[in-house]
Amino acid sequence: MPLTHLTAGFLPLFDSVLLVLAQEKGFAAAEGLELHLIRETSWANIRDRAAIGHFDIAQMLAPMPLAASLGLTPIATPMITPVVLGLGNNAITVSADLWKAMADQGAQGDLAAGPAGAALARVVAGSSRKLRFGVVHQTSSHNYELRYWLAASGIMPDRDVEIVVLPPPLLPDALSTGGIDGYCVGEPWNSIGVATKGAHIATVKASIWQSSPDKVIGMRAAWADEHPDQVSALIRAIYNAGLWCADPANQDEAARIMSGAAYLDTSSEIVARALSGMLDIGGGVTRQVPDHFIPHAYAANFPWKSHALWYYSQMVRWGEVTASAENAALAAACFRPDLYRTALAPVSAAVPAADYKADGARAEPGEIEALNGRLTMGPDLFFDGRIFDPTAVDAYIASQRQSG
Repeated sequence: MPLTHLTAGFLPLFDSVLLVLAQEKGFAAAEGLELHLIRETSWANIRDRAAIGHFDIAQMLAPMPLAASLGLTPIATPMITPVVLGLGNNAITVSADLWKAMADQGAQGDLAAGPAGAALARVVAGSSRKLRFGVVHQTSSHNYELRYWLAASGIMPDRDVEIVVLPPPLLPDALSTGGIDGYCVGEPWNSIGVATKGAHIATVKASIWQSSPDKVIGMRAAWADEHPDQVSALIRAIYNAGLWCADPANQDEAARIMSGAAYLDTSSEIVARALSGMLDIGGGVTRQVPDHFIPHAYAANFPWKSHALWYYSQMVRWGEVTASAENAALAAACFRPDLYRTALAPVSAAVPAADYKADGARAEPGEIEALNGRLTMGPDLFFDGRIFDPTAVDAYIASQRQSG
């Protein structure tokens, strides 16, 4: 039986791994799909080529389908995500000079977001110039995580520091030339900054917001409606790739595949850091980051509507979209747990029974209500102790405005 051909865009980031493995390890073929993977150079290209139909599907930033559906993109197009490409993987990396200044102000080098943020706040307060940080796209998890960390640390983005957009592969070079003082990006570009530019990892996504999403498979809503069987097949391929990737016995092979010239084009040793969570943070210091990247556990591939609403809350917070019931509904509709459940029903995989969950109260792993079995969720704390309740989004937004 011939395979159905899908064109898939991706960026050279480690968290394209499940999309890559779906093709390279035969999980897509087992579902009747052949993925033609096209490596792009920027998220803007992914956004625009997906909107005009050059890509059937693409690795996307988790907030990107929301931005397209809410009209925040040049080619506004309703988009959805039916499956998430894992949790975690980002970090905030700073120049050697900035890290020295932060260490002088009490940063401890343990990757804890609170002390690192407090030290940075003291540096910013005493600086004679405005520091500049890079993110990979305006409507990105990276931008919202960086802004959340800064604001909760007493640093007001845009007023106290500047934030600019650069493609991920350019961030280490921009840091080394002094164009930026720090950046938020996914692996391997934090580790490459440390290994080649003398940079230092200040904190990680897993410390700012535990078990939080970052990349998804995105697609035009109209395409998904027209190809329901292909969407289901793709979800199962990504799910099985995540299951394979989560097995420690497969991590060396996954790192070798991802290190290839067609994907990350760097050493497998650097790539392996994202999988193991054993990060060289700079200055000869190595730290183990629990749950740095989660490819499958904790319902990592499930598209929670509540996560979509958290990103929507940040879009409102930073003036990108107006708060309204209509916009909140549009944002939530972009994440499609119904399609995820439909796809996995034939294989009786355990899936969350609910579409929404609160984040910020779970300090330890614990079970949730599930269909077809039992599911354990991981800790989901925000570093500042805040709780996001998806049933009270307006109150959450209002409280953030009051806190800066």
